[in-house]
Order: sequence, then C-alpha cells, then structure tokens
Amino acid sequence: MRIYAFLMVLGAVLVSSGCTEKPGQDANLTIETAGGEVHEFIVELAVDDEEQQRGLMFREKLADERGMLFFYPRCDTAQFWMKNTYIPLDMIFIEADGRISGIERNTEPETLAIYRSAGPVNGVLEINGGLTQRLGIAEGDYVRHPWFGEGGKATCG
Repeated sequence: MRIYAFLMVLGAVLVSSGCTEKPGQDANLTIETAGGEVHEFIVELAVDDEEQQRGLMFREKLADERGMLFFYPRCDTAQFWMKNTYIPLDMIFIEADGRISGIERNTEPETLAIYRSAGPVNGVLEINGGLTQRLGIAEGDYVRHPWFGEGGKATCG
C-alpha cells in the first residue's frame, strides 16, 4: 500500500511539473535543412539517467528513420562514448531553439573515445552513422520537437 501511495504522489509531481515523457517512449521528430528539405524520424526518448547511460548500446541495427533523443533541460556540455555500441552513429548536438550546433559523424563503434559538444546544448540526437551526410543535414539546420524552440522545455542561460 505504501508503494502505491508513493507512486501516486510521484505521478502527480511529474504531471504537475510537465514531465510526461517516459523512458524509451517513441516520439516524432523532424529536421529542417537550410535547403528546405524536411526529414522525419521516430525517436526513442532518453529522459532519465538510466536510459541516457544505456543509450543505443547493445543494438545490432537501427532503421534509417529511427533514432534516440537525449534531453538536457538545464543546458550542459554533452559527451558520449561508444562502449558496447555496435553500430556507427551520427551524433547531432541541439541548442534550446532547435538549431544544430554540431555533428559528430560516423562515430567508431565499441571505443572509449569521447565525443562531446563544442558548448552547452539541450539535446543530442543519435541516428545511423553516415545518415546526416546522405540527407544533407548540417550545422545550422533545425530539429523540430516539442522540447526545442519557442514554448519548448529547453532553456540555456
């Protein structure tokens, strides 16, 4: 009974704080390029520490229209490694307004090399390695998702 009461209180706190995302939950996301192209993805949301630490480790494949979106509501420098990650990834670093501030392309699987953002970001999108180049996604393009942009949850400063 105590656990049930605790879960009810925790649920009320999360709903009242606007945190309705669940780890591993799927969401739609688009990237708009400077050339006007729009690329749609279905992403898993990495919203808690456990999900963010696991990321895409131990996955043997990832469909081109899929990815994982990591969220940092307080704005921080993001850093990742590829330990236990079997597939090369492109890491897209996202500012509060949704602008792509940097991309690490084709990260090497199963290494301890550190990949980090050049400065504070509010999110990181991981997709298949080489996909940003094939789709023409570049720094300055915009990620469209409720976490970013005007009215989003992301803030820096």
